[in-house]
Amino acid sequence: MPDDGGCGRQQLATRRSLLVRSLLLAQEAGEADTLQVVAQAAESATRCQTIGILAGGAWQDAGYGGRGLRPAEVAAAGSGPQGGRVRRADSAWAWAYPIPAAHGQAGFLVVGADAEPPESDHSLLQALAQLAGIMLASGRPPASGRADVAKLRAANQALRRSMQIHDQLTQVTMRGEGQEGIAQAVHELTGLPAGIEDAFGNVVAWAGQDGADPPQAGRDRRALALQRMPDGHGSVRDGDRLVSVARIAGEPVGMVVLADPGRTVGAADQVVLEHATTALATEIDRLQNLGESLAQARSTLALDLVNGADEASALGRAQALGYDLGRPHRVAAVESRPDHGADMEAFAQVIRTAASTLGAGPLIAARPADVIVLAEADVSWTRLHGNIQGEPPGWPCSVGVGGPTCEVADFPRSHHEAQLALRIQKAIGQAEQVTVFDDLGVYQLLATEADTSAMESFVQEWLGPLMRYDAVHGAQLITTLSEFLACGGSYAETALALTVHRSTLKYRLRRIREVSGHDLGAPDVQFNLQVATRAWRTLQALRRS
Repeated sequence: MPDDGGCGRQQLATRRSLLVRSLLLAQEAGEADTLQVVAQAAESATRCQTIGILAGGAWQDAGYGGRGLRPAEVAAAGSGPQGGRVRRADSAWAWAYPIPAAHGQAGFLVVGADAEPPESDHSLLQALAQLAGIMLASGRPPASGRADVAKLRAANQALRRSMQIHDQLTQVTMRGEGQEGIAQAVHELTGLPAGIEDAFGNVVAWAGQDGADPPQAGRDRRALALQRMPDGHGSVRDGDRLVSVARIAGEPVGMVVLADPGRTVGAADQVVLEHATTALATEIDRLQNLGESLAQARSTLALDLVNGADEASALGRAQALGYDLGRPHRVAAVESRPDHGADMEAFAQVIRTAASTLGAGPLIAARPADVIVLAEADVSWTRLHGNIQGEPPGWPCSVGVGGPTCEVADFPRSHHEAQLALRIQKAIGQAEQVTVFDDLGVYQLLATEADTSAMESFVQEWLGPLMRYDAVHGAQLITTLSEFLACGGSYAETALALTVHRSTLKYRLRRIREVSGHDLGAPDVQFNLQVATRAWRTLQALRRS
């Protein structure tokens, strides 16, 4: 479970402060009070509940008293240096963190949660378990004289060092230094070349190589490294590299890498790697939430603009997004082929990717039936259409493009024209291509008429008998006539466009002459019929509005 977006860096600082306060309280407490402080701190500083604290082979009076867990099972699960997963029927996730002693382990801090917590919580819980061991040891008589005192002092110094490392890396993320800053901090803290890779092994940042190429692992070795970390914690050796995986909600999102060909990495370096992994998970979580927030804000602005947003409000929101609405734009509407079954959000993401290569974004919004794109007027719409259709696994689509905008108030008009362009594209049977409203010729003139009564009368005068014949017989005489006129009277081109045999075409044209009474060879008749068929298609498109 990742930290909340935007607040992750502040949460790390707040939780660290809670841990420090717990340390100060525990320094003055007895053993029972120390365990209570640790149990309460675990719940205050993380998103977990304290199932119990196991010490001396028995559950102590802290947390929920173990909730029936058998001490032997906990000891077996948490025997590793980082502890381990505890299996419980009533907890989605539970973990046993070892409480150190001068010799071996004093016990375990056992916590549970509804889902696996982020790496930052793991680090704080490990520090709390170490704190519990130090405070328990400091409150008891020394068992073996100076040796135990020296071990206790070393453990205390290790804890302080861990807190210093945590503080330094937290400051890196709070200053906004990003993944480059994390890599640089790890290099400075360990003295070894250090880097950040994404979940696919691509190098994102690297420090300390002095111009040399960073060491990389092949895909097979990287997969093996992930398999060796089934619970997502700690680090593994991958040849000359030490790798720790940052996860969000259990999924790998990046890796912190130490180049260690001499195999000199010690316990202190491991602590640095551990805290850097927490910082990396927090930074990636922040970037993910930032990206989602920006995409949502851009989508909302796009929808508001085509619906007639207030100009001052729209300009202010665009300024906050770093976007210039003052440039000429066009609105495009993109529809996926109906039988493609596209998820509109996934379709919108494909369009964002295709548009970004042309500099056409980023005001893109998904709607139930289409995706709208607000882009600068000089974008190559044909290339955008090709880029969309070329995105795996292939996205067949139609694009309607409205006229240019000169001000915010023009966006609804451009959007209406984009919708008309799409509908006319369908009406004339030319789907899955780009139709720009400005290029529609007579269709554009007809579609912009506010009063269509004159157009309807003209269509009825020239095509009325054919319309009634098609309605009664389920024929396609008007469609045939429209294609025949659009193809300049060519029988071959018309038959190909209609995918019919030439004999079928000749029969239909004979019926058109008989039913309509028009001489298709007369130039004036051809002109009026061509206008009438285009007006008929335009009326069909307008009725779908």
